[in-house]
Amino acid sequence: MVCLDRTDDVGRKTGLRSPVVGWEAVRALVTDVGLADPEDSGVNSLLETLRVAQDLRDDGEAVVVAVVSGDRESMVSADRSVARQLDDLMAAHDPESAVVVIDSAEDERLVPIVESRVRVDSVDRVVVRQARDIESTYYLLKQFLADEELRQTVLVPIGLTLLVFPMLAWFVGPAEGAAAITTVIGLFLLYKGFNVDEVVTGLARRIRESLYSGQVSVVTYAVAAGLTLVGIFVGVLGVSSLEDASGVALPAVQFAFDSVPWLAAAALTASAGRLLDEAIGEEPIRGSYLNLPFIVVAVGLVVRGFSAYFLEQQALIDPVRVSAIELGVLSIDTFGIAAGERLAGYVVGAIVVSLVGAKVAATFSGDADRTVLEDVAPESGLTDGGPQELDGWRSDSDGDSSPGSESEAADSARDEDGSGPDYPR
Repeated sequence: MVCLDRTDDVGRKTGLRSPVVGWEAVRALVTDVGLADPEDSGVNSLLETLRVAQDLRDDGEAVVVAVVSGDRESMVSADRSVARQLDDLMAAHDPESAVVVIDSAEDERLVPIVESRVRVDSVDRVVVRQARDIESTYYLLKQFLADEELRQTVLVPIGLTLLVFPMLAWFVGPAEGAAAITTVIGLFLLYKGFNVDEVVTGLARRIRESLYSGQVSVVTYAVAAGLTLVGIFVGVLGVSSLEDASGVALPAVQFAFDSVPWLAAAALTASAGRLLDEAIGEEPIRGSYLNLPFIVVAVGLVVRGFSAYFLEQQALIDPVRVSAIELGVLSIDTFGIAAGERLAGYVVGAIVVSLVGAKVAATFSGDADRTVLEDVAPESGLTDGGPQELDGWRSDSDGDSSPGSESEAADSARDEDGSGPDYPR
């Protein structure tokens, strides 16, 4: 039996040096510690050590009771002191196993030191019932205060709140001060919850790398940002021109109808810049970058078509009319295109554009994959034409595979006498 005391509470309160070995010595130690500090949980851990030792003796086992303490200089010196005392106990008594008694989270850090020297059959954790919640709260607060990131995240905002709120309450009133404080705290929680700091840091790093590497996408992203602002401005102007802008649906449709050409142009410009960077680079162009501009155009056509359909139903835009056409003997009179026909044309155009994009991406990405395979094939021994020898198997250029010379010899031997080595086929 070994009772662990990492912070040397026993030595500090009684003046005794550890280890304390023997039933009577530990029993006397209980009295000394109890008289020095009756509220110390170490008294309970010493009594638990004696109780478990008595139970083991009643079962006929030979038990040696010992109390091992650290020192108060530092945690490292305390652990080394415990290690030295355990080595002395191992040399003096040579135990087969040990039962460890602890009463705190600090003492539990010594368990691996005991396990490195002797087999530990059990770890008896003593918790005083009246102090369980207090002790748990204490160790949680201690671990919290030891974490620098948690301190900066929680304690700093609380401190600033306690400092700023009295000033706001004095100058603008308690209600306004509380509203301002809760707004700032809400923004801070959203900032940390959505990892805005990591997103901003990553974006700044990518922009810096793009500027230093001279990528074309830097310029196209700037152009795309300008086109996006123009699209938003045009959409807001379209909404402001509505005579009856009540509700949400109709202004949203008008905004989408007016802004989607500019927004699609912005996305197309950004994707074109990224595609140019891929084309300039040494690696083959991935199919996703080839297909992205077509997807942008297709989505823009769909949004434009549906928004135009709803606006035409509300008589906010005029129907499409085709002027008369004279082509020699062929003459086509002026005619109009209904809202449904216009929507169908936009949808069909979007589908055609997306199919063309998928075909282009598959064609060029397939060529890139074949180029990579041709570059890798000579290094791996895979060449076109002629037989291939791989682990005793020969592969002809026409795709047929047959066993190599070793397998053929084995098959011949088996055919002659019906025996021979059984090679896997």
